[in-house]
Amino acid sequence: MASFTGLSSPPFMCRCFSPVSSFRSISSAVQFKKGASNRRLFVVPVKCSSTEPSQDADSEAQSTTLSSSSLSSSSSTYKWCAGIGAVGFLETAYLTYVKLSNSDAFCPVGGVNCGDVLNSDYAVVFGVPLPLIGLVSYGFVMTLSLQLNAKTLPFGIDEMYGRLALLGSTTSMAAASAYFLYILSTKFAGASCSYCLMSALLSFSLFLISVKDAGLREIQRVVGLQLCIATLVILTLNTAYGTSQMVPTSLAEVELPFFTTEITTTSSPFALSLARHLRSIGAKMYGAFWCSHCLEQKQIFGSEGSKLLDYVECFPNGYKKGTKMAKACADAGIEGFPTWVIHGQVLSGEQELAELAEVSGFDFNE
Repeated sequence: MASFTGLSSPPFMCRCFSPVSSFRSISSAVQFKKGASNRRLFVVPVKCSSTEPSQDADSEAQSTTLSSSSLSSSSSTYKWCAGIGAVGFLETAYLTYVKLSNSDAFCPVGGVNCGDVLNSDYAVVFGVPLPLIGLVSYGFVMTLSLQLNAKTLPFGIDEMYGRLALLGSTTSMAAASAYFLYILSTKFAGASCSYCLMSALLSFSLFLISVKDAGLREIQRVVGLQLCIATLVILTLNTAYGTSQMVPTSLAEVELPFFTTEITTTSSPFALSLARHLRSIGAKMYGAFWCSHCLEQKQIFGSEGSKLLDYVECFPNGYKKGTKMAKACADAGIEGFPTWVIHGQVLSGEQELAELAEVSGFDFNE
């Protein structure tokens, strides 16, 4: 019977087989040299594999699950942004039409105050109607969200940069809305504007959704950029309103009911004839009831002559903050009072009778 004279092998790593099967595996690797006086056992190191799922496989499955969950969350975010952007696009499209056509907006809440805000000087930024800027902004967010959801960004732009563009856009819109709410509460105290509040709600919603989708880590990386964007937007708006020609403070802070002023001077024959001539050729004088120069112009024509003029009152319903001029004055592009329009020629300021006669082609001797 053969005897084992030596056995040397490294430790076995076997978690899955029984001792019997392990021994059989070892025995199969042993080779005997028959006829040798000393029989040696050569043991081949064996490392048993486990039948349990490996940790790498578990990690990979978990990673796949998290990735799928992240993709699903991003897709939902893009759909929400696209939907909210579409609502804002429709709202600003209507307000843009109202602004460009000089029509009155339908205000379900707020009545006259709503129109006063929408037609005030604060509804224009560097000469561009504010609703038009909102139309472009909401349209951009809506289009970008749809492209991110479909993964069809133009020019081969990476999705990461597309998400940053979406976050930057919603940040600028939220900053602008916050500034406009400040203007609404300070410059139009007591006035309500349902369109303004709705736009602010949409902008803040877009910002919060995009921030939630970005996650804390990504926000920490770009928070400096967001602050720069918000600061730039506020400075731009502040500069625009600081350089624009606002209504004088003496008028902006009061409410003036419409009133008429009696003309006390007597009309001369020349003034009466000129007034009739100006009316016959369609010449118009545009003015405002609170304008002292308009009153002086009427005093020059006299009580009877001033009644013959084709005078257009630009604020027939009185004046208060946010009140817009009458449509006839706005259509004529009136910027100051009084303003004469004679044969298509515009004369600004108070005019002498001789100047009006010359421009209109009036000859008193005739």
